[in-house]
Amino acid sequence: MNKQIKLGVILQYIQMALNIVINLVYTPIMIRVLGDTEYGIYNLVSSIISYLSLLSLGFGASYIRFYSRYKVNNEEDKIAKLNGLYLVVFGIIGLVALACGLVIAGNASIFFNETYTAQNIQTASILMIFLAFNMAISFPASLFVSYITSQEKFIFQKLVNMGKTVLSPCLSIALLYLGYGSIGMVLTTTIVSLAVDVVNILYCFIKLRMRLSFRNLDIRLLKDIFVFSIFIAINQIIDQINWQTDKVILGKMASGTAVAIYAVGSNINTMYNSFSTAISGVFAPKIHKIVSENPENRNELLTDLFIKVGRIQFMVLALVLTGFIFFGQFFIYRWAGPEYGNSYYVALLLMAPATIPLIQNIGIEIQRAENKHKFRSVVYLIMALLNVGISIWLCSFWGEIGCALGTAISLVLANGVVMNIYYHKVNGVNIISFWKSIGKILPGLIIPICFGISTFFIPYTQVWQFLLLGAAYVLIYVVFIFLFGMNRGEKNYLKKVLPVFKKKKSN
Repeated sequence: MNKQIKLGVILQYIQMALNIVINLVYTPIMIRVLGDTEYGIYNLVSSIISYLSLLSLGFGASYIRFYSRYKVNNEEDKIAKLNGLYLVVFGIIGLVALACGLVIAGNASIFFNETYTAQNIQTASILMIFLAFNMAISFPASLFVSYITSQEKFIFQKLVNMGKTVLSPCLSIALLYLGYGSIGMVLTTTIVSLAVDVVNILYCFIKLRMRLSFRNLDIRLLKDIFVFSIFIAINQIIDQINWQTDKVILGKMASGTAVAIYAVGSNINTMYNSFSTAISGVFAPKIHKIVSENPENRNELLTDLFIKVGRIQFMVLALVLTGFIFFGQFFIYRWAGPEYGNSYYVALLLMAPATIPLIQNIGIEIQRAENKHKFRSVVYLIMALLNVGISIWLCSFWGEIGCALGTAISLVLANGVVMNIYYHKVNGVNIISFWKSIGKILPGLIIPICFGISTFFIPYTQVWQFLLLGAAYVLIYVVFIFLFGMNRGEKNYLKKVLPVFKKKKSN
């Protein structure tokens, strides 16, 4: 693991910690200043406009594959033309996205039922305009993000993202207290995003000497990119259905308050997801390099990486998930308010089944690198459509909890069963060895879980008691995972990087 990857992972976790801390402060402020209804409208509008991201047709996710193909052969001119082609395509897509966003904003009322006022709908329309503009700019800007990733400049990338993570909510909080509401929040997000885009562009041209060529663009390459990307686009559609459509269903069938309750649970699930992607996100170039160079032991190399990353992800996610099970109700009660009690169940229904794909998400990049991602796209699309049908039906009975349950059912079937078989049979990843390796971590969970269960019988009402029990749980978890969950290689790595072990060794 080179320096960029190591520090990239560390910085990603620092950013993630910042993001979590900021969310812990920012979300209750939003809820209290905006109120349940406007907070729900803000989340509903964000979900609606996020569908415009589907216009990218998966092109952004395919950039590293085609870049790697040319880089292996040192074809710098073709890389420059690839950059030019992507910028032209994304520029056009950005304009289309802006036009679509304006049309949606002009017809915002179709997404709301009679429980919303005319003022609510007008606010939603203004939010849609700003978010559509932000989305339109993000398309051409994404080329430069992809180029920085292809150069494995993770340190710069993570530092910039950390700046954005801190700056945007801090400015938004100021505008909230000045009375600008959700419109001020979205305006701040747009300005900060533009500033970050400018920094990325300057870094690409000045530091990385990025080249763009618009001469004799290879239009035939566009066809190859489209054929490869179309199934990635399907995956993006699936993600939108799984993670955003529930809010749209609730907005139409329930109320802004129901959307707000679901949004709090979904927000916790988003933070949970970030614990996994922080690790796997930096391995994309390495995976594509293994596949491009096509060594004889490729399957063994990919399986080893799949297991190594998956084990780390599981140890991190198991701490978060079990901790939330034991302490999440009190946390939500004091954080968002007692009226958001159902957010606990929404979060659990989203987090628990998502754990399987989260500890295996490096497999997505393996499929893309091998151009074997089509089957996954088809399976997930079927399950996502099933999710919509189940969620609409269950929403009529249990509201936000019903929508979350529909998503949970589809995730278990698609990820827990079908994709594990596909990884093993088609991608050549030894999934049996993977689960055996995960199973070897479980003994380290026994004592922490027993302690967590015991906390249900300890009555506590104060925040300091909650923090004390939570800290004790984390300490017990870390100790017993180290002693009984980690393998020798993981223990040796920790001993090398953690100061406490270095100090003991020097003594």
